[in-house]
Amino acid sequence: MTDALRVVAIADADSFVKWSAALLDAIPDTSAGSVLDGAAGIRRHMLLVRTPLTVSREQEHMALAGTSIGDGSVTRVGFDEVAGWLQGHLPDVVVLAGRGHFVRLIARVIDGLKRRPVVVSGLPGMSLPAQRGALEYRRESDLLVLHSHREIRAFEALGDRLGIAVPMALATLPYARSNAGGSITSRVRSRGRAMDTAGVGDATRGGVAVAERDRRGTDLVFAAQALVPAERHEREAMVDILRRAAAARPNRRVVVKLRSRPGEAETHLERDAYTELLADRPANLVLSYEPMALALSRAEGLVTVSSTAAVEAIARRIPVIALDTFGVHKSLLNTVFAGSGLLGSADDVVARRFRHPDADWMHDNYFHASHESDWWERVQELVMLRRGGALPAKVVPTGRGGALHAAWHRKSVLGSEDRSFTGQLALGIGAPLVQGIVGLRRVRGRAGTDTWSDPTLDYTLEPTPHKDPVRR
Repeated sequence: MTDALRVVAIADADSFVKWSAALLDAIPDTSAGSVLDGAAGIRRHMLLVRTPLTVSREQEHMALAGTSIGDGSVTRVGFDEVAGWLQGHLPDVVVLAGRGHFVRLIARVIDGLKRRPVVVSGLPGMSLPAQRGALEYRRESDLLVLHSHREIRAFEALGDRLGIAVPMALATLPYARSNAGGSITSRVRSRGRAMDTAGVGDATRGGVAVAERDRRGTDLVFAAQALVPAERHEREAMVDILRRAAAARPNRRVVVKLRSRPGEAETHLERDAYTELLADRPANLVLSYEPMALALSRAEGLVTVSSTAAVEAIARRIPVIALDTFGVHKSLLNTVFAGSGLLGSADDVVARRFRHPDADWMHDNYFHASHESDWWERVQELVMLRRGGALPAKVVPTGRGGALHAAWHRKSVLGSEDRSFTGQLALGIGAPLVQGIVGLRRVRGRAGTDTWSDPTLDYTLEPTPHKDPVRR
C-alpha cells in the first residue's frame, strides 16, 4: 500500500476558505477501483496565508463548520513561509483558493518547487457571468473546477474567445449536496457552541426569540452581499424592503445574515454596510453572524439578490426569492436565475411568497446528478500523469515589467504583510498604470459585444464594473 494522497488547499479570504474546505471534505477516501489503487486514504490540510483578506479565527471556525477539517488540519503562515512548508510536506495536490492575484502569486511559488504538485483552482460559488480575469489568472492551473454545466459552457466559450486553454472539470457545489440538511446543522452545533451563541445572541435580542424548536421554519433569511446591490440608494431600498417585511409579520423574524463582523475582512469590499444602514431597527429585524447552515435551519425561506446561499437553501428544500427589484443583468450577478422560477419582487418578499426552482433549470445550474461530477477522477488521473513524468508544468510567465511588475503584484496581494522597499516603490508606479489599462479596456468594451451589458452571453471580456480593489 502506498502513502496517503496529500491534498492541501491554500487560501486566505472567507468565501474561498469555506469553499475549499467543503471541497476537500467531499473527497472520498481512495478505494478499490480508483485510479490510485492502493493509496492509504486521503490526507487533507488547509494552509491559510496572511494577507489583508485572511479570515479571523472566528471566520475560520464558521468556514470550517460542518466539515471534517479540524484545528489540527489548519496551518497559518506568512507568504515567505509557503515555499518551505510545501517543500517540507510535499503535497500531491494543491487547491489554490483565492482571488485571481492571490492564485497567481502562489502559483509562482509552486513554480520553484523541486517536486511539483498537481495544481487545481476554482471559484467559491455561482460564477456567472464567466469573467475574463477569473480565467486569465487561473490559466496556469492543471485543472479548473466549475460547478454547473452552464458554467463550463460559459468558461469554455470565454477561453475560446481569449485563446486560453485550461482543462475544466465538473464538481458538485459543496452547498448543493442534497444531504446538506440536518447532518450539517448538527455538526455545526457540535463544533463550537461559543461561536454559535455569538451568532444567535444578536439574532435573539428584544425578546423576540423563543426556543429553537418553536421558531424553526419561520425566519425570513436575507443573504447579504458586499458587491450587490452596489449603490447606496439601492442598499437603502433593500433595507426598506426588509423593514416592510418585518412590519408585515411582527411575530416573525427577518434575519439579515452577514458574512463578517465589524473589523473583519471579506473576500469583497463592502460599502454602505447593512450594520450601518440597520443601526436602528425593529426588534424582529435582526443581524446574524452565525453559519448559514444554522440560519437556514430556522428559515421559512431565503431572500437574496445573487448569493450562492440560494443554492444551499434549494438543496435543503427551503424556498427562495431571487429579488429582481434592481433588475436582472450581469452586473447584479443574477442572470443565473433567469428561467429558474425564483425571481420575485419586493412585494413578494413582504408577503413571503417564496418559491421552488424549475426542475430543468436545476439540472443545468448546480443540481446535476452526482455521477456527472468528474473533478476528483480527473485530479487522480493528473496525479498519475505527473508521477509518470507525462504532465508538463504550466509555469507562470514573467510579466511585462519584470521584477518591478512582480514586486507590484506581491505588494497588491500582501498589503502590509509585504514590507519591502521594492514593493512600495512598485505600488506607487504601478497603481496608476493599472488603472489606466483597466480604464482603456472598459472604453473599448463599451463599443462592442461580450460586455457586461450584453445579455446574450454568459461571459464578459470587459473588466468588472464593481469597485472591488485587490489592495485594501
